[in-house]
Amino acid sequence: MAETDLVPQTGAEPRSARKERKERRKAQNRKRLGIGAAVVALGGGAAYAFTVGGSAGSAGHDASFAAPASSNGAKKPEEPWDGKVKVLGDGSTSNTGPQPGQLKPEKLKPGEKPPQFVVFSWDGALEGDDHLFSHFRQVAKDSKAHMTFFLTGIYLLPDGKKMLYRPPQHAQGASAISYPTVPHVKTTLEQLRGAWADGDEIGSHFNGHFCGPKGGGDWSVDEWKSEIDQQYSFMKNWKTNTGFTKEAPLPFDPDREMVGGRAPCLEGQKNLLTAVKPYGWRYDASSSGDFQMWPSKQQDIWNFPLQLVPLQGKESQVLSMDFNFLYNQSGDSTQGDPTKFASWQAQTRMSYLNGFNRVYNGSRAPMFIGNHFEDWNGGIYMKAVEDVMRDVCPRQEVRCVSFRELADWLDVQDPKVLAQLRMLDPAQAPDWKKLIK
Repeated sequence: MAETDLVPQTGAEPRSARKERKERRKAQNRKRLGIGAAVVALGGGAAYAFTVGGSAGSAGHDASFAAPASSNGAKKPEEPWDGKVKVLGDGSTSNTGPQPGQLKPEKLKPGEKPPQFVVFSWDGALEGDDHLFSHFRQVAKDSKAHMTFFLTGIYLLPDGKKMLYRPPQHAQGASAISYPTVPHVKTTLEQLRGAWADGDEIGSHFNGHFCGPKGGGDWSVDEWKSEIDQQYSFMKNWKTNTGFTKEAPLPFDPDREMVGGRAPCLEGQKNLLTAVKPYGWRYDASSSGDFQMWPSKQQDIWNFPLQLVPLQGKESQVLSMDFNFLYNQSGDSTQGDPTKFASWQAQTRMSYLNGFNRVYNGSRAPMFIGNHFEDWNGGIYMKAVEDVMRDVCPRQEVRCVSFRELADWLDVQDPKVLAQLRMLDPAQAPDWKKLIK
């Protein structure tokens, strides 16, 4: 299984020059896009590029707003539900019982081929004017799919209340992405309620989306805990923070329901894994660059990385997220040559299907696809993901699930069987009757 560059290189170039060029490209990304970008080397010249919409928030001072107290988001003991809805705290959240429609995890029977799991996940989870959050909820319903929405905590905090956020290593109120408007907070809350009722998972994308120097990669364990506590607080106290007294509560308790996340720019996983232990998190999706292999655990937490899939028409692999296709197709520009949009969309769609078919007909390793709600290159990456979801999720033996549902399924499997599955090459179809005993 040859490992190839994500971003193809041409000609011979000294390693030091390549490093310098990549550093310049990082700076150009941040300057030209103005949206907190980062490029992380994967080795062999491969690069991961990531960005989110919005502009940096400015720091300031406002004595009328206090920073949220630590919410101590440690998981509460599970209690049998008595059938009564319980409104929690200031009315921002509630306990409405078990989440509807969840996959029932079952241990593989002897000789049984594993289902082909596919997880579609979304970073940020803001319902903006483009209504992409609500649109993809409908696409998932049509496709009989569940998804994971990684919520950015400050998307429940209007711009006028930004001084409630105290980011690690940054000024009070600062953020590398824009705070939402009041209407967007309300529409996002509406979609979060609906998504949970649909069976989708609400995970964590933390808060200010800081990358690079003073970002997650530089944060200590305690600084990560502060960031996590603040996200819990923004979720559990949005009524107090916004003054929305007539809005319905979220139909779930974040202390019980939020069990995983994805770090901005995939930075800082080592300290993050240590930080999340008291909160009872069960998985982390903050790593990248792995081929499509069966998951394993790090520090007793499931590791669900972005994966390398075969880039259609190229002798290379690309990370399974929208920005990485953009980076290969139009470089730093989010609005490239319109005459190429159709071919780029087809390439993106086929690359995802290349990865899907490799494991569907091979090892059955779960496939992970990450995305943002964006309109880059005419929205072609949105269209490609929608096409793939509508294509693969209804197929026989395919289960499009959330990361939480996948963790549930993995937890009931025989550890010895999972260890054997991890030995398989992605394209390797074993004799299932001999492997699953």
